[in-house]
Amino acid sequence: MNKHVIIIGGGVAGMSAAHELVERGFKVTVFERQEICGGKARSISIENTATSPSKLLPGEHGFRFFPGFYKHIIDTMQRIPFKGDFNEKCVADNLVDCPNMMMAKAHTIPIVLPSHLPLSIKGIKDLLKKIQGLETELSEEEKQLIASKLWQLLTTCKDRRFNEYERMGWWEFTEAATNSEAYRTVFVDGLTRTLVAAKAETCNTKTNGDILVQLMFNMVDPSRHTDRILSGPTNEKWLTPWLKYLKSKNVDFNFNSEAVDFEVKDRKIASVKIKNSDKVSSHEADYFICAAPVERAAPILNKSHLLALDPNLKFTDTLKNSVAWMNGIQFYLKEDVKIVDGHIILADSPWSLTAISQAQFWNVNLSDYGDGAVKGIISVDVSNWEKEGLLVKKPANKCTMCEVILEVWHQLKISFNTPNTILEDENFFMAFVDNSIIFNEELFNEEKRKSNSNMCRPALYGNNKIDINENEEPLLVNEINTWSIRNDSRTSIPNLFLASDYVRSFTDLATMEGANEAARRATNNIIDVSGSKAKYCKIWDIHEPKWLLFSKYLDKRRYKKGLAWKSQELWWIKLLNYIFYLFKK
Repeated sequence: MNKHVIIIGGGVAGMSAAHELVERGFKVTVFERQEICGGKARSISIENTATSPSKLLPGEHGFRFFPGFYKHIIDTMQRIPFKGDFNEKCVADNLVDCPNMMMAKAHTIPIVLPSHLPLSIKGIKDLLKKIQGLETELSEEEKQLIASKLWQLLTTCKDRRFNEYERMGWWEFTEAATNSEAYRTVFVDGLTRTLVAAKAETCNTKTNGDILVQLMFNMVDPSRHTDRILSGPTNEKWLTPWLKYLKSKNVDFNFNSEAVDFEVKDRKIASVKIKNSDKVSSHEADYFICAAPVERAAPILNKSHLLALDPNLKFTDTLKNSVAWMNGIQFYLKEDVKIVDGHIILADSPWSLTAISQAQFWNVNLSDYGDGAVKGIISVDVSNWEKEGLLVKKPANKCTMCEVILEVWHQLKISFNTPNTILEDENFFMAFVDNSIIFNEELFNEEKRKSNSNMCRPALYGNNKIDINENEEPLLVNEINTWSIRNDSRTSIPNLFLASDYVRSFTDLATMEGANEAARRATNNIIDVSGSKAKYCKIWDIHEPKWLLFSKYLDKRRYKKGLAWKSQELWWIKLLNYIFYLFKK
């Protein structure tokens, strides 16, 4: 009889674990507290926007982003069948390139840059002209400092990154305190907020530096995709086909089912207690995977009977506080506005906005959704909910829903409407704020009574039942000195495993990629302890460029001697880097 695995959580981590396990002959049951799968990656159907449930306007927790250094999640997507109208064979065929990106600032002409470095002399010259025209207000010394810090990240050995930079804040590494506000906006705080929703003062340099370097490698390597998104709503183009495939393999999915406790017998997990509506039932299995996010996992794992078997599980209770808000807003337009064919960083926006105009990339007819009036969607991620806005003069986490919508729309307009007006109030149809944000009930009711504007249509509102704004689905942030307290996939309880983005991984970032890698690690451990003859899941480390191996070797020698990083750009070092590259190629 096949060994049975119960997975707690049906987000990307839980679905990835189910995928790997069922393809290796395990019996798999998944319990998910939401009514749909996908976790933070899911599309969210907006109620009261269509008569047919399948045609409700799609909202999002935040727009999807598939950079070139993602390997784990792409490998999984290539194994999910998809039959579409454009000869797609798998859901990975629904990924489309974003050839450009935009840097926008308030009341300033935006700069459009290619996602890849140009491959022609003319293209390089054009790029240099655009960069020179970028009004950053940075001094020449600050530009040199940015270049120096990037070079330092590129040539630092792995040991120093893990043992020194993980304990060093990004604020400290970038020397933010001694440089200008423009420097902090462009390089220090803007980067951390838009990439990982972190505060520059508390997030660690190891994570920030690794991800920035990976994005840089994507840009200079013509063989890799820098930026990709899905060609339609996430559920339609990825998650629903994935769920269908897993069910076809007999994975048993149970929705609206929340894990509340584990039962222990003979120092192992005997069963898990699942709450569905008002009923609690026990479910037995051979192995258990907790694939819930850390803020959901901590209350379950920090029960005394589990801590007695594995005291390290207590660290999840500490990590659940290392989270930040990074949530999406979608603006639905009567007429499409493309803006640019790629992602947009609003560099000086108080709420650290990033955005993308999605309809241009979608191979679906938007008129088929809602009541047919929507022709365009601008999807926005808000990464700073704690800074005062320009229009409402309050931080986002203290605003009403309408105030959040009005403020974000205002910040978009002042960044995009120079020199020409791109966003017009007359083109605004409605907006949707990620429904994991729970808004203040009293303010909500007052505003709903007063509002006559389509900026705050009743369809926007959910059931707000608590007194303060809260976020039910925050994002884990890799803060200083947290690597040492993050759990490995394998626990000291022989049949309990962890698979979520707080688990130690090469990806080391709260992303779909990190969740998928963690799921593969959990699967490999189950294969190991079960005695299965199945093939282990493949796991990739982050890319280390071969042409910098000698520089990294020199830094490793310095690190072992207790010496700080030092720039070494002598001609013979450059030559040896090239020789190392040829040798390792």
